[in-house]
Amino acid sequence: MRSTHPIRLVSFGYLHLPTGPDGSPVPPAAGRIEDVRDRLRDPAAARDVLDLDGLNPRVQDVVLNTPGARELIANLADYADLPAGPRRIAIGCAGGRHRASGLTEILAH
Repeated sequence: MRSTHPIRLVSFGYLHLPTGPDGSPVPPAAGRIEDVRDRLRDPAAARDVLDLDGLNPRVQDVVLNTPGARELIANLADYADLPAGPRRIAIGCAGGRHRASGLTEILAH
């Protein structure tokens, strides 16, 4: 069963966030914040996608085929389908250009 309430997906980069009083990055407000920096390897290491971003199907393919990505997407989709599920899911990686935006685009579809 797919969610009947609208869900806003946000991708971001931890390196580009404002910092709080303690100096740590302040992620966007969300019902669930998924930090993929340590969960998924950075596809930017593949030189052929370095200059692309997560909107590009090649980057999405690399992200989707990263070990653990399919399970994470399934988990996020299941979470979004909960009756009292989130209204906003934020996915962050280091720069926000490959993993976070690629996962967000895949999850949106």
